[in-house]
Amino acid sequence: MAAVASFLVRYPELALYLTIAMGYLIGSMRFGGFSFGPVTGSLFAGILIGQFAEVPISAMTKAFLFLLFLFGIGYSVGPQFLPTLRKDGLRSVALALVCTVTGLFTALVVARLLHLDAGFAAGLLSGALTQSPAMGTATEAIGSLPISEPERALLIAHVAVADAVCYLFGAAGAIWFCSAAAPRLLGIDLQAEAGKLEKALGIKRPLADTVSGYRQFEFRAYRVVEGGRAAGKTVIEAEHLVPDSRLFILRVNRGGATRDATPDLRLAIGDVVAVSGRREAIVQLLGAEAEEVEDRTLLEFPFLISDVLLTRRHGMTVLDASQEEWARYLYLRSVTRGGAELPLIPDLVLQRGDILTIVGPEGVVTRAAGELGSLITSTTATDFVTLGFAIFLGGLVGALIQIPIGGILVSLGTSVGALMAGLVVGHLRTTYPLFGRIPDSAVSLMTSLGLAAFVALTGLHAGPVFLSAIREVGISLLIGGAVVTLTPLLVGLYFGRYVLRMNPILLLGGVAGALTMTAAMAAVQDRSKSPVAVLGYTPAYPIAQILLTLWGTIIVATTGS
Repeated sequence: MAAVASFLVRYPELALYLTIAMGYLIGSMRFGGFSFGPVTGSLFAGILIGQFAEVPISAMTKAFLFLLFLFGIGYSVGPQFLPTLRKDGLRSVALALVCTVTGLFTALVVARLLHLDAGFAAGLLSGALTQSPAMGTATEAIGSLPISEPERALLIAHVAVADAVCYLFGAAGAIWFCSAAAPRLLGIDLQAEAGKLEKALGIKRPLADTVSGYRQFEFRAYRVVEGGRAAGKTVIEAEHLVPDSRLFILRVNRGGATRDATPDLRLAIGDVVAVSGRREAIVQLLGAEAEEVEDRTLLEFPFLISDVLLTRRHGMTVLDASQEEWARYLYLRSVTRGGAELPLIPDLVLQRGDILTIVGPEGVVTRAAGELGSLITSTTATDFVTLGFAIFLGGLVGALIQIPIGGILVSLGTSVGALMAGLVVGHLRTTYPLFGRIPDSAVSLMTSLGLAAFVALTGLHAGPVFLSAIREVGISLLIGGAVVTLTPLLVGLYFGRYVLRMNPILLLGGVAGALTMTAAMAAVQDRSKSPVAVLGYTPAYPIAQILLTLWGTIIVATTGS
């Protein structure tokens, strides 16, 4: 063991990779329905390795990784941040504000009652509210305190210790509260309430544990026969035989010659038509006597499945968009907002920054993309010019801006500045899609590896003092963390129910978003057997992500003076 410790001390870069690997392994282990996840797993792995090896930690490496992570988070939520503040989801935004402010206030009170130093207080907040990025802003704030270097190192280690202790109940408690305790407090049946909401939104729920045996959209060839419903009708008349169905005739083979189907073309007996639409609509239109044929030439027609970034015509509903002239032959496959796929309902209001997955003939998709926004084509190149300048300028602004709190000036810090820079660049790309392009895979690497590596380094730093710190604070820190976790959840639950009058399913999704706890939302979806909780989660998440990260700076400023 001494030889291993000596090796890790000599090669700290390899110790970091080992910690990350162990962290992801620990994070993937499931205990019932609960798992720690890779970030907390990396923290535990770092603390474990730090027990027998005092690995030297580079402050610059930690800062570099954390700034990269924060920029990636801002870049991801940027397209939806301002629209969320302005319009839809304002109640979820208000809920996020109440929960996050309550969480900060509760953490300050508990820290005062337990006589915690700035490090323990910051870790209490980040762990109990399951917001690991707050560890980074707190660490940066500790670096600005007028104390000696040994005292600073000890406080930074205390951040990791308290986070590790409090996260245990923070994550498990949020999942339990949102999926089990809160429904009982509200006196509701999750599945019944989800069913009511789905019905109100026009969502048809599939049977549990079943997979559809047919394709939603078809492109098939049929021969028009005597007595058939389409015989003698024009193309546009035939398309409207089934009301409220998006069914189109694209091409016609007449006498061996294939031609595009114009709306006024009258269908004759013997014509072979290429029809696109929902499967049930095609069957209803052509009837039981329709003769399906194999016509490869007719059906060899280029279709595209493309993602479009919505920058124009936002504010209309899905139903309104479907009735536009340019939407003829076009089908909407999905709508993604803030990284979460939304249920497709006729009254869903499309917002700027939404990503629409559309299906249709190549020319139609290209034209529709021009009407809606811009096609999102795949790219493997990262705009490092924008990335570098944005983080630099954001960090510069964050370092320069100071906010008076309790008679002292608190700097936003380079970390919050990098987060804001990511928000700005992410928002600008909704208007200028070619600006600051970063592939999703690159953003995923920035956010997952950046935070996991930062937390791993924090764990390695805290490892040597972990046991002594635990003896110093004892069980009181765990109890205090439970209080900090549950208080904002309870306040948010009753505030959302009786003040904001939120639908209970959307309320539970919003409460989970207010603690940035995706696993809690997933637990609500699992218990309710419905995905609709995401509609409350999505608006609350970006607000909470920003504020809870900022709270790391605030709690150090108020407890470290």
